[in-house]
Amino acid sequence: MTADRPTADRPTADRPTADRPTGDRRYSDAVLFRRLLAQARPYWAHIGALFLVSLLSSPLALLAPLPLKIAVDSGLGSQPVPGALRALMPDALTRSRPAILVLAAGLVVAVALASQLQDLASALLRAYTGEKLVLSFRAQLFRHVQRLSLAYHDTRGTADSIYRIQSDAASIQFIAIDGVIPFVASAAAFVAMLAVIARIDGQLALVAAAAAPVHFAVARVYRIRLRRRSREVKRLESATLSLVQETLGAVRVVKAFGQEDRQAQSFVHRSGEGVRARLRMAYAEGRVGLITRITTAVGTAATLLIGARHVQSGALTLGELLLVMGYLAQLYGPVATIGRKTASLQTHLASAERALSLLDEAPDVAERPNARPLPRAAGTVAFRGVSFAYGDERPVLHDVSFDVGPGTRVGIVGATGAGKTTLVSLLTRFYDPTGGEILLDGVDLRLYKLADLRNQFAIVLQEPVLFSASIAENIAYARPGASREEVVKAAAAANAHEFIVGLPQGYETLVGERGMRLSGGERQRISLARAFLKDAPILVLDEPTSSVDSKTEDAIMDAMERLARGRTTFMIAHRVATLTGCDMLLHLARGRLTGVTSREPELASAGAGPSEVGP
Repeated sequence: MTADRPTADRPTADRPTADRPTGDRRYSDAVLFRRLLAQARPYWAHIGALFLVSLLSSPLALLAPLPLKIAVDSGLGSQPVPGALRALMPDALTRSRPAILVLAAGLVVAVALASQLQDLASALLRAYTGEKLVLSFRAQLFRHVQRLSLAYHDTRGTADSIYRIQSDAASIQFIAIDGVIPFVASAAAFVAMLAVIARIDGQLALVAAAAAPVHFAVARVYRIRLRRRSREVKRLESATLSLVQETLGAVRVVKAFGQEDRQAQSFVHRSGEGVRARLRMAYAEGRVGLITRITTAVGTAATLLIGARHVQSGALTLGELLLVMGYLAQLYGPVATIGRKTASLQTHLASAERALSLLDEAPDVAERPNARPLPRAAGTVAFRGVSFAYGDERPVLHDVSFDVGPGTRVGIVGATGAGKTTLVSLLTRFYDPTGGEILLDGVDLRLYKLADLRNQFAIVLQEPVLFSASIAENIAYARPGASREEVVKAAAAANAHEFIVGLPQGYETLVGERGMRLSGGERQRISLARAFLKDAPILVLDEPTSSVDSKTEDAIMDAMERLARGRTTFMIAHRVATLTGCDMLLHLARGRLTGVTSREPELASAGAGPSEVGP
């Protein structure tokens, strides 16, 4: 129901603050990889193709230094052309040094062209597969977050869910595409280049390989620290987004109290916390990079020194040493990539952890596997000893019992915080009672299919909720397949047609975000038109006239009178005077039903409490 009433029916203590953790789950790396790969299963063919294309980088990298060796040893020196090329070339060319130099230059161009084509194919496959993966994951999260109960959204807020869907969900692209595949391809390139160096000079291969274990050890040591830093960064970024959303959502209040500077200072302060967290993260990653580069430099220097001595002793030719050094530069590239990916992987694993934690949230209101369908309810409602509490801190309703016949108009009155909105929220099964049961047509609400149950209700809130779309689209939201004639008929029944046709674009007028381009009374009449169009058997009116002028109130009350005919109606109001047309009044005080006034006494439950004299 009215989601912006923290003081009325639910405690504010349940709401997290920017500095308060939200209890995210923690997963091991193995669990995260397993679940993310399961998410990627529909795209395994694309990922496999990308993996194969990526593997082509290894042989191309092995070919890159070969033209230099041929030019130095065979074009400038007296060494023969390598056997594979000699078999493909005429003998005359293999003995011509200018031809060998031209061949070496041509190989440089050919290898570069092949590498660029491989990069292009890899980039296209990576972009396509990655975008499809992220879209699929985001859609799954979006569908799931809509199914979560209002209690979850009341506690966590919407900004955190938005951040997880838009930002954290993108982690699957890095992990499945930009992380795992380059990691495996780099490992394959490392093994291949090390094998080639070993064939040229085994001692140099051992010296070159000695740096690799250091890289892996450093990445493993920093893994936990980097994951912890990443979680902190994500939490602070989500909190900053929450502040922005809250400020812009309440911009009229901010302006009215002249608090723009205060909100800006809060934004700078909270953003500054994020900056400091990211700097700590960058420092940790920088330390990993520093150790990696120093280790790489030491390995390169040792290989160069030993290789030079081997050239002096005649064990190696100068071209072979240059070939080894070329391979060595590329050998340490994959090692650095593995270390770098291991470090950045922790950031994305922290994001994946947050996204999967959202996906693992179970709705408080769940549909049973054998739930029964409900085509159209007759409208008989019964509360049997219903109690409810938002958490353990504060109960809201206590042992509420009453009966309502079909077509009865029920008024619900009580002071702020009495539990009025909570009562109808239980009726629409936005929450489930913590005690007792609610019956619709003699059947517990929890036994019905959830979609069928909520289709029995048309709801008009105190603060009407409109979407940033046209007036016609907002009315038709109740029944997307409705024709224009049905939309106009519903608007006329809600006393809205006259003001709509007076607008420049009529029914195609855009209402703006949350309908703020329209007045409160206009928004409310569109909301009533939406209820008319839905034509549900049960109507819930949550103080729909509390914030409009008397003339608009008369028009709304007239429309509500027509809307309530033949429907079981629950109407919430602070003032009993606005409920004079009701057949039954429920009086709530501090979560208890203190009295029932009914024009038909047989409808009131004997255990509902003492009768009171109506207005």
